[in-house]
Amino acid sequence: MLAAERNAAENTRIAYEKDLRDFGAFLMRHGGDVADASSEQVRAYLATLKRAGMSPRTVARRLASLRQFYRFLVAEGLRGDDPMSTIEGPRVGRALPKVLGEKEVERLLAAARRHEGPEGRRLVAFVELLYGAGLRVSELVTLPLSALSRDGRFLVIRGKGAKERIAPLSEPAREALERYRAVRHAFLPEGQPSRFMFPSRGASGHVTTARVTQLLKALAVEAGIDPRKLSPHVLRHAFATHLIEHGADLRAVQQMLGHADIATTQIYTHVAGERMRRLVHESHPLARRARAKRARG
Repeated sequence: MLAAERNAAENTRIAYEKDLRDFGAFLMRHGGDVADASSEQVRAYLATLKRAGMSPRTVARRLASLRQFYRFLVAEGLRGDDPMSTIEGPRVGRALPKVLGEKEVERLLAAARRHEGPEGRRLVAFVELLYGAGLRVSELVTLPLSALSRDGRFLVIRGKGAKERIAPLSEPAREALERYRAVRHAFLPEGQPSRFMFPSRGASGHVTTARVTQLLKALAVEAGIDPRKLSPHVLRHAFATHLIEHGADLRAVQQMLGHADIATTQIYTHVAGERMRRLVHESHPLARRARAKRARG
C-alpha cells in the first residue's frame, strides 16, 4: 500500500519495515503476534523502549509506523478494532533546523570557487543548487538533464511522492550550472552518455549523497565552518530561512521546497524569528548597555 498507493520513498518503506519487525520480535518473545496485538502489548513495548533509553523522537516514529499499520488492517477488514486508538505517544518538541548565516554561505561559496577544473565547477554547482534552489540532496544527485528548462531559468523537480514542482534558478545558480555543464563530460563513465546531470562511474550512474556530503564537510573546513554544522540539508534550510528573512511569501517558499503541508514550512518562520531575536539582543545599543550595566554589578 505504501508503495502502490502512497508512492512512499524507499527509505520510508525500509523504516516502516524495520519498526514493524522490531515490534514483531518483541511480541514473539512474549508469545504474541503483530496482527493480533492488543493495546496492553503495545504499552508493554513502549515501556521496554523507554527502559532502553530510546529518545522520545524515535519512540514517536515507531508509534507512527504502528498507527499506520493498524489503520491499514482495519481499513482492509483484517481487524475489527485498532489497538492504537487509546495509545498516547511521547510529547516531542519540534527541534529548530540547523541553519547557516548568510556570511557563512558566502564563505562557503568563496571556498568552492577557489577549486579549479571540473571538480571545482561541480562543487560550486552543488552548493548553488542546494542553497540557491533549495533542492534535497536526493533530488540533486538524481537530477536528470531533462529537468533543466530550455531557457535555463528553472528546474522541474520530481520530489517526494513523485510530485513535480518548479525550482527557479538564481543568476549565480544558472551561471554555475552552465559552467559545470561545459565540463560535465569529464565525469561520464568511459565517455558513455548519461541521463543524469551529475553522472558518476559508480554503480548507480550518478554521484551519491554520501559523496556530496563528504565534499561539503571538507569545504566547510576550508571556509572556517565547523563541519558538524554543515550538511546538504542545512543548505536547504538556509535557502528557506534566508528567503523568509528577506520577506518572501510563506506559500511561495512552500511551493519551492515542495512541502505538502505548509505547517512544515512554518518552522522556518520560527528559525528566522529566533535569529532576529538574537540579533537584537546582541547588537541593539540598549541591549549592549544593559549587559554592560549587569557586568558592573
